Amino acid sequence: MGILRKTKKPQAPVQIRSGSSHPFGIMDSYVPLRGAEVQLYRAIREAVPVVDAAIVKLIRLTGGFQVACRDPAVERRLADFLRTVNTGRGQRGIDAFVDCYLDSLITCGKAVGEIVLRDRSGIAAVLCGDVGDVAVREGDSPLDFKLCQRMPGGEIRPFSYQELILFTPFNPESNNPYGVSLLRSMPFMADILMKIYSTVGKNWERAGNVRFAVIYKPGGDLVDRAMAQERSAVIAREWSAAMRDSANGTVRDFVAVGDVEIKAIGADNQILDSEVPVRQIVEQLVSRTGIPPFMLGLNWSSTERMSSQQADVMTSELTAIRRSITPVIQRICDLWMRLNGCVCPYEVQWDDINLQDQVEEAHAELYRAQAAKLRAELERKGENHADQ
Repeated sequence: MGILRKTKKPQAPVQIRSGSSHPFGIMDSYVPLRGAEVQLYRAIREAVPVVDAAIVKLIRLTGGFQVACRDPAVERRLADFLRTVNTGRGQRGIDAFVDCYLDSLITCGKAVGEIVLRDRSGIAAVLCGDVGDVAVREGDSPLDFKLCQRMPGGEIRPFSYQELILFTPFNPESNNPYGVSLLRSMPFMADILMKIYSTVGKNWERAGNVRFAVIYKPGGDLVDRAMAQERSAVIAREWSAAMRDSANGTVRDFVAVGDVEIKAIGADNQILDSEVPVRQIVEQLVSRTGIPPFMLGLNWSSTERMSSQQADVMTSELTAIRRSITPVIQRICDLWMRLNGCVCPYEVQWDDINLQDQVEEAHAELYRAQAAKLRAELERKGENHADQ
């Protein structure tokens, strides 16, 4: 691992320090990367399909990339490495690693990975890790921190080779320097949505499965009153037999003598309309993802389509996600070049986000060509008129 060692450089002076301290300061310096919110965010994805679909869409729309080098030979070797690198669990290719890394980044607000070396001769694999297995040990300044591993006994031990650990926070804030999940503002609305769906299910269990009340009203004479209990038992037995035959697909009529009334239990009650509140909540959830509703199968308007403004906003969202993931790709490429003795400038080039930009560029190129043609014809006509 000598190739990974670097000479210790003098640290830049940082004036901002952590203000919290207590007698057990060594415990205060560790920051856990997994809390109850991580399990909560994964539960939201599992419970609300539209949220899960939105995250998958964001990962897919982020697209792929290529690494362009000035040396064509180095570019071919690097492209072959990125295409065939082992990413664990039967997967190969850097795209599989980026998809898994982005899934953790967006859902948990942070992502962890590891570069596995092959006896100093190259990179054997690039793996994604669980943020719950990693903690951060902070130093005296924001520039002084180490990634640590959670041991089974509760011990927290720094990784021996920090250069091989990949860590990315998503949308870090001053109060949350280690990332903020895209789902941070969703638990309250998702909880209301789940209550509505749970209530709808219970109401349909009660009112959807129709039950009947068979009421026998005996007459005013003494014979009817004396035989009321026996007649009720006969009616109940025959009604149960008719219902059993109906369940088996046999049509059977129910015949009763006397004043018999049959009512459906719960038929008079009206189930609350949940369309409006559910739509309002889903609109809030979808707006947080930045994806147009119709891309998630929510056709609230018959003429809904992606406008140029929506395309611009979504392009900016995807560009921000790409900016977060690009340093990780560059670290992998830098280490590969160092291990292979290559010194060549390179650039990570992401694919076009969608075809709409290409269509607009093609139209603009066509309009420019038509304008140039018209100018050339006008100039030619002017020259001919001058000669005459």
